[in-house]
Amino acid sequence: MILPVDFEQRIGFDKIRTHIKEACISTLGQQVADKMAFLSDFDKVKHLLIQTDEFKDILQSGEYFPSGNYIDVSHFLKRTKVGNTFLTEEEFFDLKLSLKTILECISFFDEFEEEYPTLFQLRKAVNLDESLYQAIDEKIDERGDLRNNASRELQEIRTKIFRVQAQLRKTTEQVYRQASQNGFTPEDASVTIRDGRLVIPVLAEYKRRIKGFVHDQSATGQTVYIEPSEALEMNNEVRELQYEERREIIRILTALTNKVRPQLPYLEKAYKFLGIVDFIRAKARFSMSIEAYMPLLENKRVLDYKKAEHPLLKISLSESGKKVVPLNIRLTADKRILIISGPNAGGKSVALKSVGLLQYMLQCGILIPVQPESTCGIFQRIFIDIGDQQSIENDLSTYSSHLQNMKNFLNKGNKQTLFLIDEFGTGTEPRFGGAIAESILERLYAMKAFGVITTHYDNIKNFAVGHPNVENGAMKFDQRHLEPLYELEMGKPGSSFALEVAEKMGIPHELIEAAKGKIGEERVNYDRLLNDLGKEKRQLEQKTKEIAQKELTLEKSAKEYQELNSFINEQKKSIIVEAKQQAKSILKEANKRVEQAIREIKESQADKAKTQQAREQLKQFEAKVELSAQEKNKPKVAQKDSYQPAKGDIKVGDFVQIKGQGTIGEVLSLGNKEAEIMLGDLKSKVKLNRLERMSKNAVKKEHKRSISGGSTGMIERSTNFRQQLDVRGQRAEEAISSVDKFIDDAMVLGYHEVSILHGRGDGILRKFIRDYLRQYNYVKALKNEHEERGGDGITLVTLD
Repeated sequence: MILPVDFEQRIGFDKIRTHIKEACISTLGQQVADKMAFLSDFDKVKHLLIQTDEFKDILQSGEYFPSGNYIDVSHFLKRTKVGNTFLTEEEFFDLKLSLKTILECISFFDEFEEEYPTLFQLRKAVNLDESLYQAIDEKIDERGDLRNNASRELQEIRTKIFRVQAQLRKTTEQVYRQASQNGFTPEDASVTIRDGRLVIPVLAEYKRRIKGFVHDQSATGQTVYIEPSEALEMNNEVRELQYEERREIIRILTALTNKVRPQLPYLEKAYKFLGIVDFIRAKARFSMSIEAYMPLLENKRVLDYKKAEHPLLKISLSESGKKVVPLNIRLTADKRILIISGPNAGGKSVALKSVGLLQYMLQCGILIPVQPESTCGIFQRIFIDIGDQQSIENDLSTYSSHLQNMKNFLNKGNKQTLFLIDEFGTGTEPRFGGAIAESILERLYAMKAFGVITTHYDNIKNFAVGHPNVENGAMKFDQRHLEPLYELEMGKPGSSFALEVAEKMGIPHELIEAAKGKIGEERVNYDRLLNDLGKEKRQLEQKTKEIAQKELTLEKSAKEYQELNSFINEQKKSIIVEAKQQAKSILKEANKRVEQAIREIKESQADKAKTQQAREQLKQFEAKVELSAQEKNKPKVAQKDSYQPAKGDIKVGDFVQIKGQGTIGEVLSLGNKEAEIMLGDLKSKVKLNRLERMSKNAVKKEHKRSISGGSTGMIERSTNFRQQLDVRGQRAEEAISSVDKFIDDAMVLGYHEVSILHGRGDGILRKFIRDYLRQYNYVKALKNEHEERGGDGITLVTLD
């Protein structure tokens, strides 16, 4: 149940319906959108939401799904129920196109049954025979005309018509040329058609010089159109053949219509399926336009919106480049009523409308702009009291209309109700209005209904103090600049900031002081204390965030330190083990040499020459060991051939090398700032300032070296390349240099999509990088990563 009757207009759902209808391709989908209604059955709501979410996945996946020829043919299909009727060629053409779309939809769902099981359930209700489409396609061509070979008789008739028309035109043009040579025809005239017959234009004063039948004359009467006597019989023959052709066409169309008639029950279901598919597709497209998601659903009364946005406000602000301030609103069995207070124009009514509109959209099967981890339940009834509802016809004032709504709420509400009341108690004398509002709130509380209320009354704010299932919420306000922040803060009441706003608007200071005296010092102090508490709470929240951020940084640094320390220890162990093995090997070799020297000395009986030779061999071994140790301690430098770039400008056909790399390619074409080069079997575009021209000798040497297996640059680059570049913390110049090399490598290695992680921050680095990349033709598109994977902190780059 929904109250009041104009609920959809009051919360703006009528505009949501309009947006979805505009996203539909056909009237079939628009008709389904018109029937869209509020549902309170949990399983049905969940089913509709999953359908929309699956279709959203289809659109985002890039898979082909038919998006044309959603044609409503119901108006002429009904006519076929009457015997001896037939569809026209145009109607069969529409039927053919739409049947093809239906069959393609069915084929898609059959292929992706596992990926989109809920949408596949729609397809199961359709039992359409493909032979009907084939029968129509055999007769109707791609332009919507009956094919010449639709029947043997039709082909013969059209062949005769073509032959006679050719002879007729030839004869008529001969007569026209003769008349033109005699000066009987107007200048720049030609053979034309009147009443379906070929005629020649003749000046009125010469009409009796041409034998034939006058069919028409010009507006001025100076030209008449004559059918020459030589063409009369042929024109008659053409006309008779055309009548014969029409009879054959009707016979073919009637026979084809007879094939359609038995399929009508199946066709009705098929076109109902097509309308529903169009409608779901429109909902999915609308969901993507407002960045909506499917929240977690629970079959109970709960409402936990995280970063909820009012969809209509989001659309409106996005047109001017602004963003909606998201809301976090939570209603549960423990805190089922939320009382929102705060300054005027601070966003209270928008918050209340957001709850009503989002919950209503959800229970109509539409995805809503909240974070996916939000939790939503189902309510049997939604009541709203908002805005000025005066009625001249029923002689109701604003306050009377509010009371009428309250009466309906109390009579028809229950624990399955979600009520939304804006400016509770206003419209009459404040003390009485506040008292009546509090009494009504007690009844709504007693029936265990859920609700959101906006108010300025203190007694309504204080209601939460004595009732455990009620919570206060305040719309934040910047006291320094006296401007609303449009953020909802749960857990405390808000001030109206009436005196502060009045002073900002230019009300004299003495009047503000006089007002404070009338209000009373105690009330002013209470309001000031409330504001100070809110300010202190925001400062505390900011400090808490800063501490949490520092702790996160510290934890990250500690982790990096531990990983580095672990790595160093592992390396240390490895080096020690290797050193021990080398020392052991050297010692063993040294012992062997010493033993050999002693043996040689003994065998020569300490011959002086032999002894000297043995000592020299030991000294050589010692020098070799020292040299080996020195070599091991030297830093290793990769040896690489270097070539001086050749002089002159780069031209088509030249061989070039990418600076700092060993890759050589041939120039295929040149642009203003880039060149297309062939790298092996791969074509790639590289900026000219990254290339250097190579001499033929250098190319030959590099070619020989690559053949001999000396070049592994491409293999190393391919192995080490990652599709995401992290430039966080880099200066703009460093980041651009890194991006430059990264994009070149991606182009060379054949990647069509890469990403650059630059972080959010103030967006300066993101803008700098994107502006730089937009100047190159090979950068096809730049867009944000999905919000769940980094959003605008990551740029996805699509390359040609």
